Amino acid sequence: MRNRANHERQAAAAVELAVLLPFIVFLFVIAVDFARIFSSSQVIENCARQGALYASDPKAPASNLYTSVQQAALADATSLNPQPTVTSSNGTDRAGNAYVSVTVTWPFHTITGFPGVPNNLSLSRTVQMRAAP
Repeated sequence: MRNRANHERQAAAAVELAVLLPFIVFLFVIAVDFARIFSSSQVIENCARQGALYASDPKAPASNLYTSVQQAALADATSLNPQPTVTSSNGTDRAGNAYVSVTVTWPFHTITGFPGVPNNLSLSRTVQMRAAP
């Protein structure tokens, strides 16, 4: 009697695993894609910040580290393929201070095509910084 009860419990555990395994795999894939999105957004944020720092410093081109705002911004994006799109603009805020704004945009593609999970996302970050006098 004891052997039969143990065998029935093992069969119930196998059925429970078979029922829950797709849900567990789905959660794992979502977690991996979330981690990839978070990491890519941090890289894009750093690219925008680096581009804004370069554009706001009037002495930066003289140092010959980078030749343009795009090159300065993309210096941190060596792990991203294809390269992100960098746009920059200049302006003046309400107080009359000059600023520079750098926007970095990159298309993100998820690993899988599960229903309910978007396959393509556009990650974009903008950094606005005062221009140095």
